[in-house]
Amino acid sequence: MEPLVFLTPEQIHRLRQCPGTPVFAYDRATLETQTRAALAFPNACGLTVRYAMKACPNGAVIRVLHRAGLKIDASSGYEAQRALQAGVPAADILLTAQELAPDFAELVEAGVRFNACSLHQLRTYGGRFPGSEVAVRLNPGLGSGHTSRTNVGGPAASFGIWHEHLDQVVAVARSCGLRLTFLHTHIGSGSDPEVWQRCARLTLELAARLPDVTTVGLGGGFKVGRMPGEDSTDLQECGAPIAREFTRFAREHGRRLRLEIEPGTFLVAAAGALVCTVADVVDTGQDGYRFIKLDAGMTELLRPSLYGSQHPITVIPADGSARAPAAYVVVGHCCESGDLLTPEPGNPEGLRPRDLVETRIGDAVVIGGCGAYCAAMSATNYNSFPQAAEVLVDTDGSLHTIRQRQSLVQILANEIVPAGLV
Repeated sequence: MEPLVFLTPEQIHRLRQCPGTPVFAYDRATLETQTRAALAFPNACGLTVRYAMKACPNGAVIRVLHRAGLKIDASSGYEAQRALQAGVPAADILLTAQELAPDFAELVEAGVRFNACSLHQLRTYGGRFPGSEVAVRLNPGLGSGHTSRTNVGGPAASFGIWHEHLDQVVAVARSCGLRLTFLHTHIGSGSDPEVWQRCARLTLELAARLPDVTTVGLGGGFKVGRMPGEDSTDLQECGAPIAREFTRFAREHGRRLRLEIEPGTFLVAAAGALVCTVADVVDTGQDGYRFIKLDAGMTELLRPSLYGSQHPITVIPADGSARAPAAYVVVGHCCESGDLLTPEPGNPEGLRPRDLVETRIGDAVVIGGCGAYCAAMSATNYNSFPQAAEVLVDTDGSLHTIRQRQSLVQILANEIVPAGLV
């Protein structure tokens, strides 16, 4: 049996009663503990920690993390607007987006900091705000990730301006009178301190060619092991060689650069769980599999289908009985063969049965490690299933609904029937 993460059996019972399953639960105590760990990241000349809000953009989660001392990294103009709606001051938001937001100028005028991720973005920004400061994201030529889909650096990644185009960056900035004061890179996910040190060294080599840079951001991607035995990033071990690189840079170049990091998974992954109910139990014969069908699936948790990612799964018998273990494949409620919650590690097309207690219809199931890239990154409304509710577990154990379960009326709200079909 996997651990029940932060939820007590009594809380699980309450969540199943109201708001009902499936429901995401987020633990405030874990959020604050992880924030303190991130704020203690080793640094030589000062540190800013931003929350990569794409991991879990619920306004209550943003409020908890911002009040605990974090600033915000937004990956779209819409995320920046959500952060503003959550009460985050514009000056605490950095906009780093693949797509140039239609309202980027309004956001910048409101005080949001802009991070140019392509030459086109830099030219557009310079044309609208000549003579101003700007951040720029470069691809340092190095990537990291457990799959190609979590690797956002190197020649196979479209994120940031390729480092060999730095002369063009400087030329565009000069033509618009821009000052490049913030250099940003991000290589993906991983926990190897040597890789992060190499990233820091490569990034600082680029910073040496940009005399106005005062801050260097190394992104996030600090891996969290969701399953027993999986590696997790030790921030102290990872940060120590990075701090040494910044110290070396200050000694050799006479410039003390501030460090920024932007974790997402590290802050929220272990702080979230998905509580659901067994909808059915079926099998495919003696030579086949036994399947647990949940009332949740890729509409809530897409990572296993995308990456072959692993999440801890605990079955809680509804009658409280002790039962023998059995092997099951756990699947979701969508009419989709890819709606699989127990794939082979790293292979979303393979099946990997789990040893769980004998499971019956109506039992509760808790899936751990669901705080990051779960509610935020799902096959929303596939098969017209509504978005699940979200609940914050406060430090005193109280439960606060922070997103209500979506209704069918809300799903249909933006549909328009042509007059000829009325």
